[in-house]
Amino acid sequence: MKIGILGGGQLGYMFLQNALQYPVEIHILDPSANAPCAKHAHRFVQGDFADYQTVVDFGKDLDAIGIEIEHVNADALLYLKSIGKTVVPDPDTLSIIQDKSIQKKFYTDNGIPTAPYFKLDNWEDLPKRNPNYPLFQKADKGGYDGRGVQFLESEKDLDKQLKVPSIYETPADLEKEISVVAVADGKGNIVNYPVVELVFNMEYNLLDYLLMPSSLSEAAAEEAERIARLTVEKLNSPGVFAVEMFYNKDGSIWVNETACRVHNSGHSTIEAAHSSQFDQMLRVLMGLPLGSTKLYSTSAMVNLIGAEDEEGTAVIENVEEILNIPAAYIHWYAKEFTRPGRKMGHVTFLNSNLEKLKQDIDKVNKTVRIISKK
Repeated sequence: MKIGILGGGQLGYMFLQNALQYPVEIHILDPSANAPCAKHAHRFVQGDFADYQTVVDFGKDLDAIGIEIEHVNADALLYLKSIGKTVVPDPDTLSIIQDKSIQKKFYTDNGIPTAPYFKLDNWEDLPKRNPNYPLFQKADKGGYDGRGVQFLESEKDLDKQLKVPSIYETPADLEKEISVVAVADGKGNIVNYPVVELVFNMEYNLLDYLLMPSSLSEAAAEEAERIARLTVEKLNSPGVFAVEMFYNKDGSIWVNETACRVHNSGHSTIEAAHSSQFDQMLRVLMGLPLGSTKLYSTSAMVNLIGAEDEEGTAVIENVEEILNIPAAYIHWYAKEFTRPGRKMGHVTFLNSNLEKLKQDIDKVNKTVRIISKK
C-alpha cells in the first residue's frame, strides 16, 4: 500500500518511524529539502503542500493521503477523494479546522461548549463593538504553535492587533489546560486516550510539558472525554483528533480548538499506551482496526526547545541527565539547526509516582538545553 503524507516535520517523522514496521510504502511531500523525513521516506518530494497542482500530482498514484499539518490545500485533497483515494481527515472537515471562525461556529452550532466570541473581518472595526476587555484575538487562518494569537488587555492595546480577519474571544477563568486525543475510523468507531494535562512555556506560548492521565477528578475527566468524543463525532471524519480544552475554575469545560492530526499532546502515547497516536494514524489510513488506548503507566512528556541566544547546528547539552533517569525516552526530531523556541525533540518519562515525574520534569528543564555547536 502506498501512503502519502503532506508534511515532513517531526510529526511526519514519528509517524514514519512507526509506519516502517508495516508492509507499506511511505511518500512525503514537504517544502524543505532538509525536512526530518527527507532521508527516511521511501519517496520524498520537495514541494509546496499548499499548492493545488503539487498536491494532486503527489497524490494521484497513491492509495491513501494523510496530513501532519493543517495548512495544506484542501481543494486538492477533495479532488483526490473524488477519484477514489482515501483521504484522512476528510477534506470538508479539514476546511472547518483551517478557519478558526468556521471552527468556532461549528462548536456553537453543535452544542459544544466554547469561549464566548465574536468575529470581525476588518480588525479596525473593534472599537465600534465597544467590547469588554481583556480579549484574545485569533487570526482566522494560518495560526500555528502560538502564532496568530494576540492578547488585548485593554483598548490601549489596539495598535497590537493582527491586521487580518479574526475572532475575538473572552479569556477563560482557567484552572488547567487539558487535551483529549481521540481517533475515529470513519466506520462509526471512536476511541480516546485519557485526559492529558498541559503546562505551557509562557515565553514562547508553546507546550512545556504534559502529564497523562491528568489530575482532574474522575467526574471532570469523564466530562472532558465526553465533550471530545462529541466533537469528533460531529466532525464526521476518520482520523486522529486532539481536542484542546480549558478546564475553568467553576468546573466548566470549554473547547479551545481541535487539531485534525497527530499532536504534541499525544506524544507520550508512543511509550505509555498500547497503541500510539502514530500507530492509530496508520491504522486509519490502512483501514485496519483501531488500536487499544489503554495505558501501561502514568507518563510525562517534556518538550526540548532551542535555548535563548542559541542558533546553529544543534547539540543536546547535559544529555546524560536524561539518560540517568529510569524509563526515560529521548525523541530527537532530526532537525539540523536550532533557534530560540524551536521544537527540537521531546523526552517521555514513565512512572506511577506523580511526584517523581514532576521532579524529573524539573530536572530536565533546569539542566538540559538545546544549544548550537561551538
